Amino acid sequence: MKNIITLALILVSLVSKGQDLNDQPDKTNWQLFTYDAGNMFKGIGYAYTRPLHWQGKQWRNMGAVTAGTGFIYLFDDQTSKFLRDGRDNVPSFIRDYGEFIGNPENNYAVTAGVYFTGLFTKNEKLRRTGVLLISSASATGLLQQIMKSLAGRARPVSGQSKDTFDPFNSNRNYHSFPSGHAMLAFSNAYVIGKQFKNPWVKAGIYTVGMIPGISRIWDGQHWLSDVALSTAICIFSVEAIDRYLDSKYDEKYNDQNKLVSWNLTFGPGQVGVIARF
Repeated sequence: MKNIITLALILVSLVSKGQDLNDQPDKTNWQLFTYDAGNMFKGIGYAYTRPLHWQGKQWRNMGAVTAGTGFIYLFDDQTSKFLRDGRDNVPSFIRDYGEFIGNPENNYAVTAGVYFTGLFTKNEKLRRTGVLLISSASATGLLQQIMKSLAGRARPVSGQSKDTFDPFNSNRNYHSFPSGHAMLAFSNAYVIGKQFKNPWVKAGIYTVGMIPGISRIWDGQHWLSDVALSTAICIFSVEAIDRYLDSKYDEKYNDQNKLVSWNLTFGPGQVGVIARF
């Protein structure tokens, strides 16, 4: 519990430093809470229905993500083995962090701490950040549970190959795709990164946010392609919900348009993700 409180305070501090305070003394906490709770649920629904409204650009992005994930999938055996073999060389505190923040109970304790701090101080930007954190985690969390069951992909620790799929198998060894830890942790990092303009700060936050997903590969719980596609789903979900919240809150992050773009790059002997800020 002490670690959860400490991490929540750190996140609140980071978010607060990236924005100005905006008090709303004319509304009660209950009025603000019910308004925010409604936006959480509506934001999740908005994210789920976005594919129905996609046009050429969005479908091209989806095609690029699919192609990039497929390329990574071809080398899952090699990349996952390479990362697992190097597990013991990784400091234990990094591995422990990956497991801690990717745990749903810890994740919601942290995000709720951010939200309620914003609620009780009547800081609209901090409230909105909390709404985005909670709704993004909930949207991706529910989605990953459904996808795990539908895909039934075997985890590396099961001893099966990367090509083993057994849909609706209730055994957790067949719940490799996607990675819940990666989704929860990177959703948080992507939301927090929106508070800052400095690209180096953003890159640092995103790097920390990717540790839980990588730690699951170290532990043999997921393949690299699981984590890669989970990260892409996080970005799509957070961006969709954030755009919805633009119409519900006066405060915008850094008073600027959404200028972040992500592109997959792959070729002979290389694969990666490029972020443009």
